[in-house]
Amino acid sequence: MGKSQRNKGYRGEYNLVKMLKEQGVEAKRVPLSGATDFQKGDAIINEMKAEIKLRKSGFKRIYDWLENVDLLFIKADRKPYLVVMPLEKFIKLVKKG
Repeated sequence: MGKSQRNKGYRGEYNLVKMLKEQGVEAKRVPLSGATDFQKGDAIINEMKAEIKLRKSGFKRIYDWLENVDLLFIKADRKPYLVVMPLEKFIKLVKKG
């Protein structure tokens, strides 16, 4: 992975954790995420491990599918279902719990 990709990933992790904290959600970035076996994931959000991925346009279909719905469920063969939702809905959900 190149330095610019590493920097983009760090900025994305940092910015998401900062936004969540500003909304009153317990969140922290995992130091050296991906570089050690100490802690897996990029962030811990309400005691849940989170992986954060940023792409220039690799997720376009997901955004298209999310239009006019609240949740998107996706599944690959022999893999569990995943739930995709807008950040604002996620914040409301975790703040209730």
